[in-house]
Amino acid sequence: MPRMLDVSEDVRAEIGDAEADRLLVGDNTPGSYDCTSCRTPGDSEQERTSTVLFVGDETAVLAFAHASCIPSQVVQVAEEQLQGAVRSITGSDAERPEGPSTEQAVLGVTSGLVLIDDELHPALVVEPTGAIARPGTDGSRGDEFLQLLLEQGFHPVRRVDGMPPVLRGWSILLAMGRLHAVLQPGTGGAPVAWWQAHAPLQVTEGWRTAANKSQTVLVFAAPAGAIGQQPREDLLRDALDKAAAAGLLVAAAMPLAGT
Repeated sequence: MPRMLDVSEDVRAEIGDAEADRLLVGDNTPGSYDCTSCRTPGDSEQERTSTVLFVGDETAVLAFAHASCIPSQVVQVAEEQLQGAVRSITGSDAERPEGPSTEQAVLGVTSGLVLIDDELHPALVVEPTGAIARPGTDGSRGDEFLQLLLEQGFHPVRRVDGMPPVLRGWSILLAMGRLHAVLQPGTGGAPVAWWQAHAPLQVTEGWRTAANKSQTVLVFAAPAGAIGQQPREDLLRDALDKAAAAGLLVAAAMPLAGT
């Protein structure tokens, strides 16, 4: 049975006309699915459905979403992040190549409001679950997370009392009121995901209102263990102040993409 499926020109160009046509007539398309945006059930026989193609360096994964959530599109992600997209789409781990049993650090992201100059600003706090090594190295040089971000254009923060500079080319992707990704410039000019939520993260109404007002989000980053999980925004601010005083905090302002 033909599906109520949307296949964008970008997706068609990636998967080819033959595969796109098979999808449109109902071949290789699940009737029911979990929306890759909102994670609630969908039915391509009953409602408009978008095809979303996640593309890494060597791997591509086709997913489906409610057309009311996101349009059909191609989403560029780093190859190592595509494992997270596969888990989000299929609910299982993709096969991993055999090798040393080293656990890869994951970027944790917390949203909150930060008071600067008597005004509340929407902020994201990024902290890895472990040490971050420079790509292509064995990690023997220690945690290089902050140094890598400084090289990308983040600025060191000694006190959380001023607005950090805008980091050109980076942005925060918010869709349908949920946080989807932190985007950075790609080699071909199109933005790619520096961090992508396995499932879109809910933010508070106050955070979303502040972000829509300023159209800018402050992104603070610290190495593993510098901030920790804080249950309240006042405790999060105290942790940011302590990390800044210890020279363990960098930040950048990024424009908001979406609503």
